[in-house]
Amino acid sequence: MTESQRHQALLELLQQRGFVSVEQVMGHMQISPATARRDINKLSTEGKLKKVRNGAEAVSQGRVAWTPMNIHQAQNHDEKMRIARAASTLVRPGESVVINCGSTAFLLGREICGKDAQIITNYLPLANFLIEQEHDSVIIMGGQYNKSQAITLAPQEGETSLYAGHWMFTSGKGLTAEGLYKTDMLTAMAEQKMLNYVGKLVALVDSSKVGQRAGMLFSRADQIDMVITGRDADERVLQQLREQGVEVMLV
Repeated sequence: MTESQRHQALLELLQQRGFVSVEQVMGHMQISPATARRDINKLSTEGKLKKVRNGAEAVSQGRVAWTPMNIHQAQNHDEKMRIARAASTLVRPGESVVINCGSTAFLLGREICGKDAQIITNYLPLANFLIEQEHDSVIIMGGQYNKSQAITLAPQEGETSLYAGHWMFTSGKGLTAEGLYKTDMLTAMAEQKMLNYVGKLVALVDSSKVGQRAGMLFSRADQIDMVITGRDADERVLQQLREQGVEVMLV
């Protein structure tokens, strides 16, 4: 388990319990006392948890919700920023891209904003940002507003056939040799409808999610054209993906 994966696991454990001891961290992740304390110290310095005697406490009752105004508070922000910048370089002038929901998606949209590219999205925070910044070509996929995910979900099967893109950029909660996983079924099903109408599918996942299974299998590995992730990602999983024809870009 890499450092970023340990940090992600520790923060998720704190979300569930509110407090964890050094011994519990050691047992949960099968690491040494020195590594457990080092992880706690680093996350405490970053303000992501509160270091206490013999353990750590959550700094809040839940994960800080990011918004376009505090995007820097998104978990693994720096790595996601590198991923978004790398993804934006793939888009050529005049191309059309589908961007789905999430913090990495928003960062990508921000990178493309102002360039000669049509952006298709059902992610309202991104759509609002692009409109406010007067991006030339924005298509908002219609449907019923889903408050929990801040997206629109189309009720009709044929709705997605109206849109087509050279690229689809999407993220998930886990990536293994089997493919990309998502935890929200309605969101995943809405995005799956688009897969037949895009040129290439690119998975944007930070390194902590590589090797993790979470939720439903959104797309098989053989459906993914490229994965963009951080250099701390599990190399074994990345090699298995390469062997299936998936291009891997490390940032």
